[in-house]
Amino acid sequence: SMAEGAGAGPRLAELLAAGRRLWEEVETGAEPSSGAPAVQDKVRQGLDALQQAAAMVAQLDLFSENEELEEIASADLKYLLLPALLGALTLKQVDLSRRLEHLESARAHFWRFLKLCRSYGLGSFHLPPASPPGEEDAEGPSPGGPAAAQPSLVAMASSRQAKIERYKQKKELENRLASMKTFVESGQADEDQIREFYILQIQKWINTGLEEIESIDQEMVILRSRGTAKQPSAPPHSTSRQVRAPLKPFILTRDAAQAKVFGAGYPGLPTMTVDDWYEQRRRQGVVSAQGAPQRTLGVTDEELQKQQQEKKEEEDDEEALQKARNWDDWKDTHPRGYGNRQNVG
Repeated sequence: SMAEGAGAGPRLAELLAAGRRLWEEVETGAEPSSGAPAVQDKVRQGLDALQQAAAMVAQLDLFSENEELEEIASADLKYLLLPALLGALTLKQVDLSRRLEHLESARAHFWRFLKLCRSYGLGSFHLPPASPPGEEDAEGPSPGGPAAAQPSLVAMASSRQAKIERYKQKKELENRLASMKTFVESGQADEDQIREFYILQIQKWINTGLEEIESIDQEMVILRSRGTAKQPSAPPHSTSRQVRAPLKPFILTRDAAQAKVFGAGYPGLPTMTVDDWYEQRRRQGVVSAQGAPQRTLGVTDEELQKQQQEKKEEEDDEEALQKARNWDDWKDTHPRGYGNRQNVG
């Protein structure tokens, strides 16, 4: 494979440089939205270049888990960053229908990067579980046993301290990297300095990887809990328009003015389907099961629903009205899904 290596060297370096440049352009881009077609083109090109580079690295067998850091040539150290960059660019994709898939893929890239760094003794950190929380059962016991999967209270208390420390280290690392960058890129640095520069970069990405896995895990829990609330299928007698538009999540607002301000899909507000809403109201004893209108009610009929609800509340006795008010107040202080633990994961 030495003959292959000779040709792969410059090509490999170009691919890494291109992928990295594209990532930096997306990361620090002037475009206001990461969803802009120009930005997503860069994301695709970047992923393409980095994937090709990663395939070459695997073919050349550049890294091995039972080898020492000293055995890696200084010029090759930068290729350790490939999985981290792949993870970062994977997260920049904006196709919402494939979000869970992108999160899983990015997490796997970051985890491989961290595992490789650990095996080379780069950075002292706890390697996160190989699969996101809630998935261990599916894949048999995790290597560290149940104790490893369940963070202790002590660990949780110290994790805040660890985060503060990590933030300080990160700033320090960034300052050192910035001061070395021009020196290394101008070709004035000797091998030890080049080596130090690459190792600092790797350490910076270790911090990034740990942070990203943490936020990926949080986002996955949210996406999965949404996924478990299955949509009921439309009854056969509903019109074709309603078949085409199943119950979409929407925002229940107090009044039309608030609805105008927030609009459906405002990211900071909980959204729920008409069905969820009736189910919750029914549980609170506000709407009787018969009182709920046909389930084929379209999302756009929000006003109609509101009128029916108001009429119902007028007819109902004081107690039901009081319950409705209490429920409204409770919703104001508790996010949707609060206390709903059985659906998580």
